[in-house]
Amino acid sequence: MHKTTLEQWSLLQKVVELGSFAKAAEETHRSQSSVSYNLALLQERLGVALLVQEGRRAVLTPSGELLLNQVKPLLKAFDYVETRAVTLRDGQRTRLDLVVDSIFPRARLFAILRQFQQRYPQTQVHLTEVLENAPTERPAHAEADVMVLTRRQDMTGRGEWLMNIDFVAVAHRDHPLSEASTVSDETLAAWPLIRIADRDNRQQPNESGESWTFSTIDAAIEAVQYQVGYGWLPEERIAPLLSSGVLKILPLSHGSRRATPLHVIVKKDLMPLDEQVETLLQLLKGL
Repeated sequence: MHKTTLEQWSLLQKVVELGSFAKAAEETHRSQSSVSYNLALLQERLGVALLVQEGRRAVLTPSGELLLNQVKPLLKAFDYVETRAVTLRDGQRTRLDLVVDSIFPRARLFAILRQFQQRYPQTQVHLTEVLENAPTERPAHAEADVMVLTRRQDMTGRGEWLMNIDFVAVAHRDHPLSEASTVSDETLAAWPLIRIADRDNRQQPNESGESWTFSTIDAAIEAVQYQVGYGWLPEERIAPLLSSGVLKILPLSHGSRRATPLHVIVKKDLMPLDEQVETLLQLLKGL
């Protein structure tokens, strides 16, 4: 049998946070004598002084600080279990599957996930980032609750326009293409085109020249940085490299910017939508 209880450690943490037995008693809806008794019993059973009075505040002794820090993860885990039980009891969603095309701006994605996590800490978001046109990714779409994809219609439901992703034709600042005042299709054909895993060739038409295909956006960016060719890359993803001048937008004769739409798609089976899915959609839409 354990000599101490999580309740006693929780009371100790509350006394330290609030600085007094009286405030801890008020916060936990107990009598001050009950708080004092439990903490006295805790210290007696451990045989270690955990608290000391400094003026009007109760503070931890070095031993108390060491032991409480070791217990805090247990208290947090126990709180999680109890909150999780309430979620299950009330029938709230505990898991949400999200599939996002890899061209979706990551800074925005992480901000959305953080906000969602803060609102629904008991709902686990299972995120899958995909190269949409890779056939091996289709199974992920089949089971996802919410998808952010370039095509408007998926086998699991219909979507609505969310945003446009701008792709720009770029090369390293030291690449010969960056020195030209105007770059024609004939000039481009002399240099390898850096592709991103066959994205239906919508951003990257088949210019009659050599091409190298990479399975991730990051790999394609790195290839352009190493001056092995030029590429159509998501402007948001390479913004720091453009700002620093490492990469330069090419002055193409036919235009150096192309937009790809992203759509948000919700699984048909989720109608009507639950609170968590509604919230995620609002965050994605910036509402």
